[in-house]
Amino acid sequence: PMLDTEDAWVSVEGPVSIVELALEQKRIHYPLVEHQFVLCTVLYAIMRLSLKSVKPLSLFDSKGKNAFFKDLTSIQLLPSGDMDPNMLSIRQQFLLKVVTAAVQALCSSQKDKEVSEEEYFPFEKGKNWPTLAADLAQYLQISEDLVRRHYVCELYSYGMDHLGEE
Repeated sequence: PMLDTEDAWVSVEGPVSIVELALEQKRIHYPLVEHQFVLCTVLYAIMRLSLKSVKPLSLFDSKGKNAFFKDLTSIQLLPSGDMDPNMLSIRQQFLLKVVTAAVQALCSSQKDKEVSEEEYFPFEKGKNWPTLAADLAQYLQISEDLVRRHYVCELYSYGMDHLGEE
């Protein structure tokens, strides 16, 4: 892009402006950033919902694992559309664990009348973990409907029928 500057600024001496530094940066490879985002979301879900015995890197194939350690400006081979059925099964189990843990946390916070959902998750007022799991299903090539059905079943099993009907 062309940046027009006033004549008064042309003769100014000093460090390079932040705009010029930003324009000199290499462009990032957006699918690689999305790939990193998926890993960060998985790690955050494991930490926040206290999921046990989950190995985050097991959710990715060898191409996906290698892509984590590359520069974001490099164009990397990312996982293709064809996935190993075992890998899909591991991913599906993980997403269902996320939904189950989220419903358990919601149910336990509802039982403690003095503790609201906002107090239980203070930094996540708008965070809906089952919806996040359904969104993550797109990236992990799992059916969103499967995750949503599991969410409804969990709501009914914990006696939250009014939410399950919605």
